[in-house]
Amino acid sequence: MPKRPNIPCKHPNCPKLVAYGEKYCEEHKPLHADEVNHKGKRLYTSKWQKASKAFLKAHPLCERCKANGRYTKATVVDHIRPHKGNRELFWDRTNWQSLCKQCHDRKTLTEDMGGRMSKVYEYPTQ
Repeated sequence: MPKRPNIPCKHPNCPKLVAYGEKYCEEHKPLHADEVNHKGKRLYTSKWQKASKAFLKAHPLCERCKANGRYTKATVVDHIRPHKGNRELFWDRTNWQSLCKQCHDRKTLTEDMGGRMSKVYEYPTQ
């Protein structure tokens, strides 16, 4: 029986190929570890899609923009404290907040860089 061909790594702009059934190359697996919990089970499922959609409907404005006097539509449900695969923390609604994509990306980058980017990515004033 022939072996299935390798597929591209799903990390943006990564040219590396991975075995069929894998998502990310060895270099990018750690960056996407939050997509699965410690037992290898997916966390971002259709259940999450439904829950986050309902949360955004109930909390339609970006919390960070609102704190800065701007009213921006929220598009992302963010985990205030990173869950790092902890299923209990992942589903704890008190750990969720609505953010616009720009604020979510800024927060995530700042967290991923260990706070080193906080000075570079300050909120714009209007």
